[in-house]
Amino acid sequence: MAMLLSLVMVMTMGLTAFAADATTYKLTLNGTTTGHTYEAYQIFTGDLSTNEDGKKVLSNVEWGTGVTYTKTETETGSAADVAKALGDGTMTIADLEGKLTLKTPAKTVTSAEGNTEIDGLAAGYYLVKDKDGTQANTSGAYTTFIVQVVGDAEVKVKSDVPTVVKKVKDTNDSTGATSDWQDSADADIGDDVEYQITGTMPKNIADYTTYKYIFTDTMSAGLTYTANNAKITIGDDNTDVTDSFTENVTNKDGSTIVTWTCDNLKGISGVTLNENTKVVVTYTAQLNEHAVIGSAGNPNTVNLTYSNNPNKVDGGETGKTPDDKNIVFTFKVVVNKVDQKDTPLAGASFTLSKVKLDKEGKVLETEVPIKTYELTGDKEKDPTTFTASGLDDGTYVLKETKTPTGYNTIADQYFTIEATHETTADNPQLTALSGTGLEGSVIKFTSEETTGSLTTNVVNKEGSTLPSTGGRGTTMIYIIGAALVVTAGVVLVMRKKMNSDK
Repeated sequence: MAMLLSLVMVMTMGLTAFAADATTYKLTLNGTTTGHTYEAYQIFTGDLSTNEDGKKVLSNVEWGTGVTYTKTETETGSAADVAKALGDGTMTIADLEGKLTLKTPAKTVTSAEGNTEIDGLAAGYYLVKDKDGTQANTSGAYTTFIVQVVGDAEVKVKSDVPTVVKKVKDTNDSTGATSDWQDSADADIGDDVEYQITGTMPKNIADYTTYKYIFTDTMSAGLTYTANNAKITIGDDNTDVTDSFTENVTNKDGSTIVTWTCDNLKGISGVTLNENTKVVVTYTAQLNEHAVIGSAGNPNTVNLTYSNNPNKVDGGETGKTPDDKNIVFTFKVVVNKVDQKDTPLAGASFTLSKVKLDKEGKVLETEVPIKTYELTGDKEKDPTTFTASGLDDGTYVLKETKTPTGYNTIADQYFTIEATHETTADNPQLTALSGTGLEGSVIKFTSEETTGSLTTNVVNKEGSTLPSTGGRGTTMIYIIGAALVVTAGVVLVMRKKMNSDK
């Protein structure tokens, strides 16, 4: 209040008068948004006129209806004397602290989108402000005090709020490709996922004496954060200000909540803030064994708490932005072991390995697999179904390491998992999931986005059947042997007959 009263005394604001002879006037606030309650307090009253330069001036100054002034023993306490002392510099801002008390507003109005009018104002100087408490813990901010002399006039509102966004990077281990910062990703359980939070400044940051800045990051149960792995930078030159923030990690209902707090962003040595300044937090979190498989994914949200009253030396109350959200998805492969009649077949084991591809997209078979999963059926519950959970997109090879007795081992099966999810969305969704066999592979997949599953049947065929004792093979040998004996006898008889005829 005291700081802005010094501006009141300047009385040189260039305002256009539209109704000089009217007994009441209208003040139009341009650039307003909904959600504000404005109060207009009359500080000084008097005779309104226009000087030779076309500026409005107030003569015969008296205290207005909206304030009470507490004088000291050495001053008269008159409005005219205070106005003159402020105008010529013999009274300072510090002298006004605790002396001027706001009393009753002349007008109270609810803001509209675009422009808000305060009419029915008598001639005088007015202070226009947000009603106390109306912007606490909201996503808004208090307007910088507006001080105007009324005739009809227009003034632009100075009120703005910062924003915060959170992004994640998506890496395909097989190809080595990494995305730009976006709103969704997919990953293997055990992967370290890269995150970035970016906070901005309000356009009127210069009006603040101090500026509180608190990031609150909430990670779902499927994400593990390692304390103090965050780096915080500010400005175009990415000045490291990590030490100017205090990190606090708590757990609630399975979620991890991390806050990074700076009580006064404007107090960081060597840092100058303007409306284009950004604060950036980067860190990693690991996708863990509690990760949700499928379209629900593993969400992560952030919001920003900030000073929201430029009229207070300490930054006043705080506002809070809406949450910004991103999601990391993960998937599973389900292998059903069957025979050539599609009958479930027990007794098999598999390994599933993620492999690298070269620049042409061919499998680098000579390289050590990136990750390998041992797949063993549940002997008690379901010995014919094998599941590998927590998989990223990429290229994999399924190898049969144990084959049911009496069946042929399948050839190694190479396939690719492909996932599509919204990369720029407030609530990103998994839109497609597929598994495609590479050349030479025979397995086919059925996909289900909700459960994040890719299901395939792997067929084992029986080995070749060899003759057995007493079986059909032996019988055939007997038949052929008997035929040979008969033939030999016939030949022998015919030879003897031929010899006797000679």
